[in-house]
Amino acid sequence: MSDSASTPIHIIGGGLAGSEAAWQIARRGLPVVLHEMRPERSTEAHRSDQLAELVCSNSFRSDDHLNNAVGLMHEEMRRAGSLIMTTAGQHQVPAGGALAVDRDGFAAAITDTIRSHPLITVVTGEIGGLPPAEWGDTIIATGPLTSEPLANAIRDLTGTKSLSFFDAIAPIVHFDSIDMDKAWFQSRYDKTGPGGTGADYINCPFDRDEYEAFVDALLAGDKVEFHDFEKTPYFDGCLPVEVMAERGRETLRHGPMKPIGLTNPRNPTVKPYAILQLRQDNALGTLYNMVGFQTKLKYGAQTAIFRMIPGLEKAEFARLGGLHRNTYLDSPRLLDATLRLKAAPRLRFAGQITGCEGYVESASVGLLAGRFAAAERLGQPVTLPPPTTAFGALLGHITGGHLTHDDDSGPRSFQPMNVNFGLFPAVEIPREPGKRLRGNEKTIAKRQAICRRALGDLAAWLD
Repeated sequence: MSDSASTPIHIIGGGLAGSEAAWQIARRGLPVVLHEMRPERSTEAHRSDQLAELVCSNSFRSDDHLNNAVGLMHEEMRRAGSLIMTTAGQHQVPAGGALAVDRDGFAAAITDTIRSHPLITVVTGEIGGLPPAEWGDTIIATGPLTSEPLANAIRDLTGTKSLSFFDAIAPIVHFDSIDMDKAWFQSRYDKTGPGGTGADYINCPFDRDEYEAFVDALLAGDKVEFHDFEKTPYFDGCLPVEVMAERGRETLRHGPMKPIGLTNPRNPTVKPYAILQLRQDNALGTLYNMVGFQTKLKYGAQTAIFRMIPGLEKAEFARLGGLHRNTYLDSPRLLDATLRLKAAPRLRFAGQITGCEGYVESASVGLLAGRFAAAERLGQPVTLPPPTTAFGALLGHITGGHLTHDDDSGPRSFQPMNVNFGLFPAVEIPREPGKRLRGNEKTIAKRQAICRRALGDLAAWLD
């Protein structure tokens, strides 16, 4: 092994992105030193010292790789040898058409795999500034909870202020405290998914008066007050439930509480006005999380208000909701096409700190960063995934696809984003002779064409 191939690549951060990057590098025969500050120093959201701990939902969202951009990302990661996706499949719990996992089993398995790998060394302790020059190539995958000393050092180096907002965490309920005489099991439209049966969610129905009283309580409930430095915009995909209520009384019942695709078996002729869904959170089925119910309500208010939900009158909470800081880079200006910091190319970034949103997206950027770093170290060409793939579409958004001026000078608003079909190049929809696609048929055909093209182009890139 040459000197360059025997020198370890350092990774800061043992979350989804850092763990995936370490795996991708090590499976190419290169040594890795993975730095994780927990348990020496914890964060506002983490509860354990496990690697790849899931701090919000336990869902990796849709697993439909032919009709959904996130599901397509799942499939691309699987075909690229992703540790995160392999482990998620081994620890899945029923969740309709989504891929959800037993969060504790998932994190324990990732931790064991990483710590037992002969080429990966895990070092505990906070990195209180920029990594020292003697480390050489380093991937920073510290995520939305980057420690202040490191965030400040990055800010000083780039001359740019980090942008930040807050993600809110949904509560988790003990199953045996749910009144199943009022609630029932059913997936929306009875849709089955990985490990699912079509009856994977617990549904709590509201009539109109119950819903109106619930919204009133959300609006009036005591909330965590922000300091001046905390007054930053939310990511629209993770709005606290009370913020959604503030945007209009009907917002919730057209969002996470929409009643469509569900029928109360005890009263099938009366459609509920709104429905709260709970999704299984662990393999034993003893814990369920409140879908879409991220919150910044104070703990006392949460307990009182959420027990107004039909079926949760005597709910016992394994965890209440909360807030955590989310920090990300102005990546289109700061990073090159392979995620290296333009001001210091020895530093490469991965995960949510780059401006992607979601578990799957974070891990996928870790996968790319690991592949890029390994190829560079081995003296191989660093090839970018085609923009027609989910990998390439998300990477394009992060590293420059969102700019409105070629010279980086013009105004633009870079915000974290989930992978979605709007990031993909246009595709020609195949048509049958004499048949004209209309409305939803055209949308479905377009999505399926994007997915088929992506997987074909991905195969060529992986080869």
